Amino acid sequence: MCRTSHLWRFNRCDYSSSIPAMKAHRAACSCSGQRESSLEQNSFEADAELIKELEKRSQPISCREGRVLFQQGTVPTGLYILQSGEANLMLESTTGKAVRCLRAGAGCLLGLPAIIGSEPYSLTAMVRRNAEVRFVTRADFEDVMQANPSLYPKLLRVLAAEVRTARQAFSEI
Repeated sequence: MCRTSHLWRFNRCDYSSSIPAMKAHRAACSCSGQRESSLEQNSFEADAELIKELEKRSQPISCREGRVLFQQGTVPTGLYILQSGEANLMLESTTGKAVRCLRAGAGCLLGLPAIIGSEPYSLTAMVRRNAEVRFVTRADFEDVMQANPSLYPKLLRVLAAEVRTARQAFSEI
C-alpha cells in the first residue's frame, strides 16, 4: 500500500480515458513493488510574473478528472498552465509500464521541457481533479519570451526545479 501524502497511487486515479498501460496498472496495482517519491507538490511552481505574461497569450481549456493533457512520446504543440486543481505526471518505462506518478498543483507549467527542447513530451499529464487549465501554443510561448527577455531567468528557475525533482525521484528508485 502507498504511504505517501504527496503522490497518488495509480489505483486511485480514474484512467477511463487514458492509455492502456495505466489501465492495466490500475487493475493490478496494490502498489506493491512500486516506488513512489516523497516529492512535495508544486516543487516546480512557476513565478507569478511568468505565468501572468503567458496567460495573456493562452486559451482556457475544459478539464475534468481523467483528461489527458499530453502523452509521453507525442510531439508538443504547447504548454499548459495549471491554474487550479491538480494533475498527475506519469513516466512510463520503454515496455509501457507506468513507473512514476508525481503530482502537480496550481501554478505549475506542464510540458515546458518539451517546448524548450523541441522534443516529444517526456511524461504523460492527466488531470487529477477538475482543474482550470490554460493552453499556450508553441508560437505564442516563443513570442512572449522574445518580447520579455527578463522572463528567461524565471523560466530557467522552473526548469532547474524540474531537473532537481527528476533527480530526487531517480534517487529514490
